Amino acid sequence: MSSPAHSAAQSLVQSVDWLAIAPPTLTALVGLVVLVADLFIGDNRKALLGWISVAGLAASGLLLLPLLDGDRSTFCLTGSTDVCSYTADHFTLVIQFLVLGGALLAALLSVTALKDADRGLPEGEYWFLLLSSAAGAALLPASRDLATLIVALEVASLPAFALVGIRHGDRKSSEAALKFFLSSVTATAVGLMGISFVYASTGTLYLTEIADRIQHVDPQLHTLAQAGVVLTLIGFAFKTAAVPFHFWVPDTYVGAPLPIAAYLSVVGKAVGFSGLILVTVVAFPSYADVWGPALAALAALTMTVGNVGALRQRTTRAYSAVRLLAWSSVGQAGYLLVPIAAAAYSDDARRSIGSTVAYALMYAAVNLGAFAVAALVARTKPLNRVSDYRGLYATRPLAALVLGFFLLCLAGLPPGIIGLFAKVTVFSAAVDAGLGWLAVIMAVNVVIALFYYLQWTALLFRTPEGAEEHHRAPAPLTAAITLTAVLGIALSGAPQLVLRFADTGLF
Repeated sequence: MSSPAHSAAQSLVQSVDWLAIAPPTLTALVGLVVLVADLFIGDNRKALLGWISVAGLAASGLLLLPLLDGDRSTFCLTGSTDVCSYTADHFTLVIQFLVLGGALLAALLSVTALKDADRGLPEGEYWFLLLSSAAGAALLPASRDLATLIVALEVASLPAFALVGIRHGDRKSSEAALKFFLSSVTATAVGLMGISFVYASTGTLYLTEIADRIQHVDPQLHTLAQAGVVLTLIGFAFKTAAVPFHFWVPDTYVGAPLPIAAYLSVVGKAVGFSGLILVTVVAFPSYADVWGPALAALAALTMTVGNVGALRQRTTRAYSAVRLLAWSSVGQAGYLLVPIAAAAYSDDARRSIGSTVAYALMYAAVNLGAFAVAALVARTKPLNRVSDYRGLYATRPLAALVLGFFLLCLAGLPPGIIGLFAKVTVFSAAVDAGLGWLAVIMAVNVVIALFYYLQWTALLFRTPEGAEEHHRAPAPLTAAITLTAVLGIALSGAPQLVLRFADTGLF
């Protein structure tokens, strides 16, 4: 007969659903394998580490397939199976697909970048950091308590600082890493203070319990709860690169290795926006009158500053192509914020959040593709100016056509139907929520963005200046460009699939 103490201890032991947590767990384990293997593999075989990482990310992505048959939760409160720290629902799986797919494409770009660096980058550390960051990013959308959420956020962010500054002795890289680090640490400090205030006023860290208890806090703690909500939102706004928390983006993208800039532009955004969605619509729905107007204002400010910043880039400036993509990503963050803000006013918050997820999927595919072509051009023109793309069609016709397609998708013009479709869903979310003024600002910004996207596209087909040498593209780089192009073209043929796939299942 068991003692009361033994029974109490048994009741605290949680069963773990290993299948539910398999995608981020496998990614982390492969990272450890790569780090250990680096100690035993000779310098002439370091490329093997890259292919192990690519295979690991592909396997992690495949582990999402068995989870499609229904929602799964684990690390739940004893006696409360509906209050859990980890939930693999449809929202989680869509964001994990985006994260792992984005990391896989960044890994393909990295294989070529590391080979071109000719041992100028430490390969074992590079792959370990990339996989660690991807594991944290995959964990975050499944997090259903604030402690797990902030841990996942930091696991995704901390390795990214090191990846940005991994080029030893490069002042530009070090400066970029420092700016990224300082901004992110500030965001974490503010967010943690907000979370501590929320915990003090509600007595729980679980998102669903917070949503219920924060409506009935003691009147003496009401101001504390309000401050906690605001500070938590500010912390996540930093992570999404929303204006005025965007200042680190251009310099960080320029200073980082190009595959890492591509990774941050897609996976970094997925981390910030999935966290923001979880704290707003799941944890703080009763404070919609606070975060709704705040996010609407942030969306308007972010898209305007981002597009004006991209418009001001000089085509002959060093690294202007990467800077333009960086400012463009800030503008795109503004579009992504619109449906989240609309969820505060809409009767169908699920549809609004689905619009953000659909737009994120479109943006991920075409933006990674644009960075892949930029990586191809940078192999012969390392300064990567927009003017370097003049006449690309004459020397690399397929690359020029694909880049033109990606830019038209980002602009929302045919034949980039998927880009147009994604923008229409965001417009629709804003209008349906009664945010007509925000839809008008978005329309103005779309017109502003047309100028710099079309200017870059037109350059691709102009007469080149001087003779161009033709270099064969490496297989991993070609694979990354081909995958993104096929995905963009397929989705342009059937754009409704994106919205159906992006149905969040959060509610």
